[in-house]
Amino acid sequence: MEKLMVLYEDNQVVVVVKPHNVPTQADASGDEDMLSMVKKYIKEKYNKEGDAFIGLVHRLDRPTGGIMVFARNSKSASRLTSQFASRDVEKTYYAVTSKVPKDKTGHLTHYLKKDEKENIVKIIPLGEEGAKKAELDYKVLETKDDIALVEVKPKTGRGHQIRVQLAGINCPLVGDNKYGRDKTKASTCLGLWAGKLEFTHPTTKQRLIFKAVPDKKPFTDFYVEKYILK
Repeated sequence: MEKLMVLYEDNQVVVVVKPHNVPTQADASGDEDMLSMVKKYIKEKYNKEGDAFIGLVHRLDRPTGGIMVFARNSKSASRLTSQFASRDVEKTYYAVTSKVPKDKTGHLTHYLKKDEKENIVKIIPLGEEGAKKAELDYKVLETKDDIALVEVKPKTGRGHQIRVQLAGINCPLVGDNKYGRDKTKASTCLGLWAGKLEFTHPTTKQRLIFKAVPDKKPFTDFYVEKYILK
């Protein structure tokens, strides 16, 4: 079992760090997942009888690591879910790309559609049935040889969005076998990390910001803490 890294908790929310390659919730693999780990943590810490309530209000792809917030009661779950839906939550990701983007800063807009049969998200033309608009802003922070550390701020919340859109400009993430194909650099760890999360506390209404620094390659090839902890 992975040791759960808790950044913050009170009687409304729990903020934790999801390691790379751990599912957000139980899936067909049967591997330990974040939702179950947080429930177990709360149950054991507070000696709760029965199952502890933990609300899942957002997700990270299994290969992606970084900060997640869970709700500790249904009212907070509803309020946090609404914040994510209305884009009142600010998420900052750090990506390591297999190629340096041509433009050092940029705004990407694509239209995406999930191919359920292949379990892959594809960029499709505007107007095609099922197309969903995906937008993000990016900034190249550092380069090393032919790879780059890139700050990414998604403006929409589409599945696999960052991975697909960066691959769409010929800069797939390091270690991304699904969207990198033969262009990506090999890595045991996907080059995508949710490094900052900012949201409004569901009851106090205080604006909270949390930060976490990745400690594995390919991120350790860069001075990533300088950008996350600034």
